[in-house]
Amino acid sequence: MTEKNKSEFLKKEIRHFDIKSADARPFIAQFGDMAFQARNLARACRIYDRMLSDTECAVILCLAGSIFSAGLRKTVFDMLENNMVDAVVSTGAVIVDQDFFEALGFRHYRGSVAADDNELMNLSIDRIYDTYIDEDQLRVCDSTIKEIADTLDPRPYSSREFIGFMGEYLRRRQIGEDSLVRIACEKDIPVFVPAFSDSSAGFGLVEHRHERGSSPSVSIDSVKDFHELTRIKTKCADTALLMIGGGVPKNFAQDITVAADIIGQDSGMHKYAVQITVADERDGGLSGSTLKEAHSWGKVDEGQEQMVFSEATVALPLLASSAYHGGAWKNRSPMRLNRIFTE
Repeated sequence: MTEKNKSEFLKKEIRHFDIKSADARPFIAQFGDMAFQARNLARACRIYDRMLSDTECAVILCLAGSIFSAGLRKTVFDMLENNMVDAVVSTGAVIVDQDFFEALGFRHYRGSVAADDNELMNLSIDRIYDTYIDEDQLRVCDSTIKEIADTLDPRPYSSREFIGFMGEYLRRRQIGEDSLVRIACEKDIPVFVPAFSDSSAGFGLVEHRHERGSSPSVSIDSVKDFHELTRIKTKCADTALLMIGGGVPKNFAQDITVAADIIGQDSGMHKYAVQITVADERDGGLSGSTLKEAHSWGKVDEGQEQMVFSEATVALPLLASSAYHGGAWKNRSPMRLNRIFTE
């Protein structure tokens, strides 16, 4: 196999959806008079507008799945840039393998589910359904994480702290202007990845630790993550959840209401909640567990919650575009929740 063969696969870049380019509100208005997930999405849009109109309410965005590689990176960037999100809880793949990866100058490419995966493996091309990523470039992302870890004092860090250093890395080099990691750093928006090592970051941190041997090394403290996000819940008047997918980010963000109660600083359930997912609730799995179910655990209040059983690349652009053009965010000021941890 030759490099020319590889370039034939990596030639059509994934383009990211621009919520500013089209106003989805006319579609959402019609969806409200329909049924099934169209009507659910219309109600979710109304609830998200209420979150944004409630200027004292902190909006926590949860991200799971390969959504940035699929074209939603700019959508979420615009949400952070325009004060439509106050904190982020995500999988490591979204933040490191997809956002930070592209901030370093690399790209994802259009592929095919019918590809010969053995051929892709021989060319060091990784497939994410119908998307390709260059494994050699991903290794550069791994080593950059190690490079950042090598500069830090050898101690435990929350993922929020480490991601802050990633943002500083981009800012100092004046790269990644369209990166969630960088804009979160610049706007003091906390970003948590509870399973940080379950991503490209894990490879870099393993190499960092291996080279240190028995000497102290950088590590990620997931309990510190949990405590810090719980502090956000106790410091804010109200909180809201906007969840794309499920998994660890969903459970982590929901659980902070219980954690706040356990440490004697009960601040109530999440006031609003929307989840976009394709997972089924019938098997009892976390990603499809409904927000109504979460109320039984004391996590999500009733009345201002909505499940949308739809694929994220379809539903999120419509919801975000509707909210952006609705303009409720214009009355919101940056909460700069990272400053809680420097007080």
